[in-house]
Amino acid sequence: MTAEITYEDFAKVDIRVGKITQVEPFPKARKPAYKLWIDFGELGIKKSSAQITKLYTQEELISQQILAVVNFPPRQIADFMSEVLVLGVVLENEEVALIQPDRAVELGKRVS
Repeated sequence: MTAEITYEDFAKVDIRVGKITQVEPFPKARKPAYKLWIDFGELGIKKSSAQITKLYTQEELISQQILAVVNFPPRQIADFMSEVLVLGVVLENEEVALIQPDRAVELGKRVS
């Protein structure tokens, strides 16, 4: 477990619901990854790189709702600017399972 934080610390992390609208392979990434375009409703479309190729095909990711941190600064990954951090759980063999709402919710809604 990491160090204990306060609720105020947690409140600084802006986690929102988005819907994947486009997926492309990302051959220039160091580890197998996809380029994702994610619709966050009023926040617009944001891009992310995600190492989720072991458990998900490009086709099955389209229209999936996911959770992502939207208030980190953008990060250059190879030739791609990642704007949000898609949340997932790292399993055995470095597989990553996405964290998703258990029902369809409005895009851009904040986790609290």
